Amino acid sequence: MAMGIVSDTEFDKELTKVNPDKPREVSNSVPVTGEVVDMPAKGRGVGNVNVPDSLRKVIGETAVTEGRDQAVELARQFGISPSSASAYNVGATSTASYDERPNASNINKAKEKIGKRARMKLMRALHHITDEKLGEAKVRDLASIAKDMSVVFKHMEPEGPKTPANTGPTFVFYSPQFRKEEHYDVVTAKE
Repeated sequence: MAMGIVSDTEFDKELTKVNPDKPREVSNSVPVTGEVVDMPAKGRGVGNVNVPDSLRKVIGETAVTEGRDQAVELARQFGISPSSASAYNVGATSTASYDERPNASNINKAKEKIGKRARMKLMRALHHITDEKLGEAKVRDLASIAKDMSVVFKHMEPEGPKTPANTGPTFVFYSPQFRKEEHYDVVTAKE
């Protein structure tokens, strides 16, 4: 029998085929009617397209710790555009509010964590560069590791508050160019 809505008699007939030892009790009461009721939506709600702040933070941290490609892939799984993932990478909540960064502290914490690990690796690499090893060829490898860790450390420094370069008044002085006497025409005056 195909699946679908059937009458009680058809249902009883099929039920006895499957389970012949146990007959079903049939009641002659009033049939029960059901009603489908929409439950209030949990989460964002109907029509709300805002990304939850916790998801923004996770995508931003993923961009810092695992790279932009992983963050874009994570955002894609939730139906979020790559441009929004880039905005979350700097702590912004959207591409329209790129200059406002309420989640920047969360991104800075992730950068500090990576920076701390890079500093430890840098110090270990520098520790292994000894006077004895300076004569060997492997120093280049250790120096390369130290250089790479310093670059990672520099890039993982948290962003500080941005201040303009010149905060005070600006004065511009113009000075005339010095010209020699030979550059001027000579006019002889008769008295």
